[in-house]
Amino acid sequence: MSIEASALQGYREQLTCNFQQLEQVFPDCMEEAAASLSEAGIKSYLEGASLVCMIGRGFEPVLVYLEEMPQVAARLGEPVLELVSQSVWKLSRTPNGASILPFLQSLPEAARRLGSEAQLVRYIDLLLDMLERTSGSIHGRQATIPSPAAKEYLERMPYLLSQLSLEGIRSWTEYGIRNYSNHPERQKDFFSLQSADSRAMLQRERHGTLFADHERQLDLYLRALWQDQDHLVPYSTAFDELRKPIPYYDSLGIRLPDVFDDTAGGVRGIDRYRAVLAHIAAHRRWSHFIFADNFSPFQRIAIELLEDSRVEYLAMQQYPGLRRLWLALHPVPVEGECDSGKESCIRHRLAMLSHAILNPRHGYRNPDILQAVDQFHELMRAGDTTTQAIVPLAIAFIARTRIQNDQAPNVYFKNTVVDYRDDNRHLWKFIEEGDEEEQFEVERKKIEQEPLNALPPRHYPEWDYQTQTYRPDWVSLYESLHPPGDPKLIDALLTKHSALAKQLERMLDLLKPQQYVRVRYQEEGSELDLDVAIRALVEFKGGTTPDTRINMSHRHDGRDIAVMLLLDLSQSLHQVPAGCEQSILELSREAVALLAWAIDRLGDSFAIAGFSSNTRHEVRYQHIKGYSEDWNDEVKSRLAAMEAGYSTRMGAAMRHAGHYLGKRTAEKKLLLVLTDGEPSDIDVADERLLIEDARKAVQELDRENIYTYCINLDPRADDYVSDIFGKQYSVIDRVEKLPAKLPELFLSLTR
Repeated sequence: MSIEASALQGYREQLTCNFQQLEQVFPDCMEEAAASLSEAGIKSYLEGASLVCMIGRGFEPVLVYLEEMPQVAARLGEPVLELVSQSVWKLSRTPNGASILPFLQSLPEAARRLGSEAQLVRYIDLLLDMLERTSGSIHGRQATIPSPAAKEYLERMPYLLSQLSLEGIRSWTEYGIRNYSNHPERQKDFFSLQSADSRAMLQRERHGTLFADHERQLDLYLRALWQDQDHLVPYSTAFDELRKPIPYYDSLGIRLPDVFDDTAGGVRGIDRYRAVLAHIAAHRRWSHFIFADNFSPFQRIAIELLEDSRVEYLAMQQYPGLRRLWLALHPVPVEGECDSGKESCIRHRLAMLSHAILNPRHGYRNPDILQAVDQFHELMRAGDTTTQAIVPLAIAFIARTRIQNDQAPNVYFKNTVVDYRDDNRHLWKFIEEGDEEEQFEVERKKIEQEPLNALPPRHYPEWDYQTQTYRPDWVSLYESLHPPGDPKLIDALLTKHSALAKQLERMLDLLKPQQYVRVRYQEEGSELDLDVAIRALVEFKGGTTPDTRINMSHRHDGRDIAVMLLLDLSQSLHQVPAGCEQSILELSREAVALLAWAIDRLGDSFAIAGFSSNTRHEVRYQHIKGYSEDWNDEVKSRLAAMEAGYSTRMGAAMRHAGHYLGKRTAEKKLLLVLTDGEPSDIDVADERLLIEDARKAVQELDRENIYTYCINLDPRADDYVSDIFGKQYSVIDRVEKLPAKLPELFLSLTR
């Protein structure tokens, strides 16, 4: 969005900061902030930036705050703006003021990996605690010597977040502080992951399935199976020692643990996430609230349990495989194990009932349990499957089985906790709120829905050539289907180049496979397979079932190629080169149309995609043609609507294109990159960084047997293109020749 000059001036007056460099970047930062934040959020954002400016650490912390915080606030909520600015102010009042810049730089990755405001609060508390405990003092009172490992600790934090849960990071940090607080050099080695002890501790804490690594997969699971697009918000189980949090959902999203370990029974962490999501999705689809005021605590517990069983029953009618997963996670209470004369057995009885409903082979003999199970299934078979129908059954079970000792303070808990189920807070409404009752909002908050053709982000690493290491999950890539336009535009372009198309057609005839191979045993085909047909006739006369695959067809042999055409759609494509009447974008559209027509005539499997970027947090990857699509009007309409904007973060786009191309079974796989400039982005000052990352991406694709070739339209490309692609490139100095050159280059590469 574009901000009016008067509004921009008003925002600038709110920011009390006078660095000269600020004037150049402020309009762009405010455009992003205006797109991501409310007016109240913008006010907090500018107040925070003013506070960062006041600490006297130069312009760079202010720049990082202005660039990164809109994305952080958009992901975690606008209250984090004040949280971060106050944390910066606290740091500035300590000897660790030099840590402010790496602290701010760590926040985008922390926000993405942690996923919620509560988790970020824990993260910041952990950092401040580490800095405080490792700072030194001359007189043993007020800290005056900065933490020796603060810089290393914060620089390694993105990597630590990619490897450990927040609980694991806390334990790893605690070990380093406890063992090396009096050894500054060894402390630096530990927190920079240089010492063997540090790496060993990292491996010890590295366990389970991290939510952040599978967020996209779980989001797609929820959308595909349950048509539910609510936000997934992780929480940590490490900090609430008295009452461990359990999954739940509210108006702000579905809350899940940040890590799940595999169970002793062999259920993987990712399947535990799926079990939780399936249970919660079933509640969201079929549960309705109940007024709690007329029920006793025991009755509420029974209602919750039978409601859990009811929605699981309905879910298993739709997806029968869920029974096996839930059974593997449900505890198996042993009948008679709880002594009702010594302890409260109410939880044990209800857990037995839940297991008996889920498992037809439960083996229990308790008549009350058997009666309740029969009543439940009879209710379900009768079709009375509402939440209200469960209530009388729960009340009757409690009335029939309750004894005086159920109120004993010593409660039997063994094998009674079903940890894949949520806490059912959504189920209750209270007419009168008491000291121990909370009013939980049932109506979901209306959140702006993503476009139907958009997918959750995919995260890719980026190569840092200075440290010779990958920055894990550094780039967020968003893929979508390119919006359509008018397909007649592409037909007109092909007509315009009809003479060139005739030349190409003669070349194509020479390249087309001339050799045919028979494909036998076909239900349908171009002719009868005589041998198979005679054998089928003999079988039929002999009274046996004949083989119906009596036809055969033919296919070309000798050419097995899959192609991915990756188009740079950065802002520079709007330029009109000297001596041309058309922009680079228009010439590229013509060239791609001719190339697609030529590849389609050859019969090769091919796809087309475009990419651009707006910092590492937003690499856009747009599908124009998929491998399974024909060269038709739908594909032409997307190509006709092709637009350019933003920057060129090439490495992530090539990795994602390679992700699709690598799944093809073709003998030869060709990634053809069409670009007009070197890799660059607005959040990268080092010109070599993205060049080296793109070079690394080419090497990765080469190891996967994907041949990468670049067609560059930049006259200065010789300065950098060989660093990325080696000898696998061509530079087209006269851009107006692109429509003729691009198909010829492709044909020469695949001859």
